[in-house]
Amino acid sequence: MKFKLIAVLIVLSAFFHQNIMAEDLIPSGPVVDIKTTMGDIKVKLYDDTPAHRDNFLKLVNEGFYNGVLFHRVIKDFMVQTGDPDSKTAGPEARLGSGSAGYTLEAEILYPKHFHKYGALAAARTGDNVNPERRSSGSQFYIVTGNKYSDSDVEMMARQSAGSKLQDYFNSLVRKNGDKIKELQAAGDREGLEALRQQLIKETEANVSVEMPEEIVKAYTTVGGTPHLDGQYTVFGEVLEGMDVVEKIQNAATGRDDRPVEDIRVISMEVEK
Repeated sequence: MKFKLIAVLIVLSAFFHQNIMAEDLIPSGPVVDIKTTMGDIKVKLYDDTPAHRDNFLKLVNEGFYNGVLFHRVIKDFMVQTGDPDSKTAGPEARLGSGSAGYTLEAEILYPKHFHKYGALAAARTGDNVNPERRSSGSQFYIVTGNKYSDSDVEMMARQSAGSKLQDYFNSLVRKNGDKIKELQAAGDREGLEALRQQLIKETEANVSVEMPEEIVKAYTTVGGTPHLDGQYTVFGEVLEGMDVVEKIQNAATGRDDRPVEDIRVISMEVEK
């Protein structure tokens, strides 16, 4: 699936001047059993996101997650937990800002890991305060999402491609900031144009704007949340218990998408 870059590059130029769930496809990694008040969930952590894997295992072994609530639940999107403040929270408490006291460097490996149905990913604060997209040290979510038509996936892929191109081009502009200022100060329009063309070519060469067919197939068959791809670290997936996740996502919710009746993690254990 290929996309023309002309329209996107015009925007960039303006800125310049101003697994599927089959068992044999699941990557290697440790398995964690999650017992909840609605049933059990089994997740596998990916070995190629080692910072997130090791941190999750550390917290599990410390009993950090025992007693936390699923504090944010949005049907056809995801279920989120891991806020330590939720353990003793009253019914009117606002949740979602609690943490382990640190963040993790992003390990975003799209398109290898993407937001398919059952993906396990790290929550984080927004780009406006977190441009490096560092993950919360403890909060995570499990994707439910929707199934999409081919045309829907194509539209989202185009939007994602534009965002990736712009992000990469903007990063090149920042890296070349001193040179740009020098050329502007000298009134060197030809030099600015040559540099612009150079950065456009570098962007085209380094950013893939195609959505792999296996990802298209996943989003049209098992579903997920494709608009999150490339934005958050996916570090594992559900092996068993998506029926439990479905029960959680269908719970009645109130303010801030918190379930009206508490849904709690009882315990977590690393399988030996």
